[in-house]
Amino acid sequence: MPKRVSVLALAETLIARPSVTPDDAGCLDLICQRLAPLGFVFERFDNNGVSNLWATLGNPENSGKIICFAGHTDVVPTGPHSEWHSNPFAPVVRDGYLYGRGAADMKSSIAAFVVAVENLHRQRVASTKSQSSGQNSIALLLTSDEEGDAVDGTVRVVDALKARGQQIDYCIVGEPTCVDKLGDTVKNGRRGSLSATLIVKGIQGHVAYPHLVKNPVHLAAPALAELVNISWDAGNEFFPPTSLQISNAHAGTGAGNVSPGQFELMFNLRFSTASTVEGIQSRVHELLDRHGLEYELRWTVGARPFLTGRGDLSAAIGAAIQSVTGIAATLSTTGGTSDGRFIADI
Repeated sequence: MPKRVSVLALAETLIARPSVTPDDAGCLDLICQRLAPLGFVFERFDNNGVSNLWATLGNPENSGKIICFAGHTDVVPTGPHSEWHSNPFAPVVRDGYLYGRGAADMKSSIAAFVVAVENLHRQRVASTKSQSSGQNSIALLLTSDEEGDAVDGTVRVVDALKARGQQIDYCIVGEPTCVDKLGDTVKNGRRGSLSATLIVKGIQGHVAYPHLVKNPVHLAAPALAELVNISWDAGNEFFPPTSLQISNAHAGTGAGNVSPGQFELMFNLRFSTASTVEGIQSRVHELLDRHGLEYELRWTVGARPFLTGRGDLSAAIGAAIQSVTGIAATLSTTGGTSDGRFIADI
């Protein structure tokens, strides 16, 4: 079967499985069936209804490197099927494009990697090469909990690998990263994500008696004006400057004549390696204290920033993209987070 047709066929088979988070819908079993004849060894780290797979070819303890492909079999909910031009779990090719839930994110990536490994195995067999000391090992780290809370997926496998002292030398995460054309962008890092829920306290009362109320929205307004205009850092060669966005704001009972007793606000920062979680938190607390607010502030660290500098991996990926597409890929750290944030620690 031609390489392109083989990738498409496997991608379609995976897309046809309705693996909405955290349901794997048998995708990992199918992948294991494809990889087992090549000599892969499989470990499952399933947890709380989440399916996790660590598959290796070769001895990870030999003197070679471990090259890992990381990805996820789960997809986000489809919404009403009536809003689709075709059934999201009945993949179809139209005008040269593959349509179906997970076609881009990221069952096609998984299919491409599996077929690539199969082709590599055939080449090794044809050249009588076998896995021996000093050769690189290949690994796959796949989960069904990437689109959801991501607390029982990749992070669980990484924790298990850490506990036994196993490292990953190179990792390719199969997330879609291109902007305009296939191959135009490679993400060699990701910004950190820091979320906060701020509750500013006041005194509720009737709007006709302003001397008896303490309106938390009025009290917070000057502080918020300063907060959204902070220049956190200037970024660096690989990262844009850190940015803050307010995502939710709520106060009041819904009545037009009652001043609220508290003001709840949610905001998120996407931060570069030029800033730290601790540094950001300290600046926010200092600002709120300086404005004399009575408040509660809860922080959630979604991810810390990471960066893979220019080196063998980025060079190899760039060369491969150039040879197939003719495009010189750009290295970028923009966009959202990925499971690469967990793998960066190992």
